[in-house]
Amino acid sequence: MTETTETPARRGVPLWAQIVIWIGLLGLLLMVGVTLNKRQQGTVQPGDAIPDFTLPLFSGYEYAGKPEVKLSDFRGKVVVINFWASWCKPCEQEAAELQEAWALYEPTGQVIFLGADYVDTEPEARVYLQKYGITFPNGPDMGTRISQLFRIQGVPETYFVDKTGVLRYVQVGPFSSLGQIQAQIELLLAE
Repeated sequence: MTETTETPARRGVPLWAQIVIWIGLLGLLLMVGVTLNKRQQGTVQPGDAIPDFTLPLFSGYEYAGKPEVKLSDFRGKVVVINFWASWCKPCEQEAAELQEAWALYEPTGQVIFLGADYVDTEPEARVYLQKYGITFPNGPDMGTRISQLFRIQGVPETYFVDKTGVLRYVQVGPFSSLGQIQAQIELLLAE
């Protein structure tokens, strides 16, 4: 008499699970590809139209009583966007000049300064703002959304946007003088 032993049928991974795994892997590859593509593009360049974005503002640093602002709110004005952080030593070198420039142009209503606090905590950011007497609108770059939009390389970086929303000048690193800031603003006001 011959004995037959049956081996239990081996079951593979269900088809639905395989599909989910493949979709997950393709999604991951797509995300990596998009990230690499953005990094290869470098920072935004003069002549690029800047897409609209919203910057939430720290309490006490609101603009016209608003807790957040959109870039599109400032069409018709020159916009100076400064990316900074409390831990950034070069940012300290230009803080007084930025505030001084803001004090000069704020009364005209033709220029707006926006500070975007990059990868920082609010308590440290507030100490920095108070230490340098900064009064222009400032807020956190929540989740680095805005800095990713500009594809910044580090801080400080400052972007000068004309009255139509087009980037006209990029300052990588700190300004060396108030005159350097004024020169860029005056060019845009003259247009």
